Amino acid sequence: MKVTFLGTGTSQGIPIIGSKHPVCLSENPKDKRLRVSVLVEWGAFTYVVDCGPDFRYQMLRAGVERIDSILFTHEHTDHVVGLDDIRPFYFRQGDIPLYGHKRVLKSLKKRFKYVFKTKNKYPGAPTVILNRIKNEPFKINGLEVVPVNGKHAELQVFGFKFGDFAYLTDMKTVNNKEIEKIKNVKVLVVNALRIEPHQSHFNLEEALQFIKKVNPEKAYLTHISHLLGFHDEVESMLPENVFLAYDGLQITI
Repeated sequence: MKVTFLGTGTSQGIPIIGSKHPVCLSENPKDKRLRVSVLVEWGAFTYVVDCGPDFRYQMLRAGVERIDSILFTHEHTDHVVGLDDIRPFYFRQGDIPLYGHKRVLKSLKKRFKYVFKTKNKYPGAPTVILNRIKNEPFKINGLEVVPVNGKHAELQVFGFKFGDFAYLTDMKTVNNKEIEKIKNVKVLVVNALRIEPHQSHFNLEEALQFIKKVNPEKAYLTHISHLLGFHDEVESMLPENVFLAYDGLQITI
């Protein structure tokens, strides 16, 4: 399994428009972060988790020619608003399967009404296949996916475990029963927004505490804001098995 970090930034990305913050002015490519998303390649299949406003550029930058499914963690703008840009894939492949909580699928239907029209549908609009996720394992093309339930403030959010790889973003609380699903995975990805506490995201301290509970071989931090600090400085202070993810990073599990 190969994983590519398409984006590792928070909802505004880094640099933030108009910001003079030192991290936003950094010339280090690792300090430039698109909105959070990840590409999972398993055998001949390619999956994307979340498609935010940078989706088109992320697909071009990573050279992605086919996507077999998109999985959604939740319905916030920075995770779904790139859905229109699946059109080139649809034109080549046909209907695109989407996976999400029933609440997320309902939100997509409302936001992208033209995609779901049944009469007089615009011929340039894509067609999708909706697959409702519950908090129980399911399979996509033979790959077992295990949802990991958590809370983003009060909003339910799904993370996903693919084999020995677990991907969680926008988490603030995860109960012990859900943590057991991902205990001792080889690779864990989890959000770490900033140094100071935040009402709906792990800060760095909380993310590191969570990593200790899960006990992966390696962990990567994502959904990062400029307030976490410079990439190289932060990474130098992390435990030896914890790393800051960055856009374009590829790992093999």
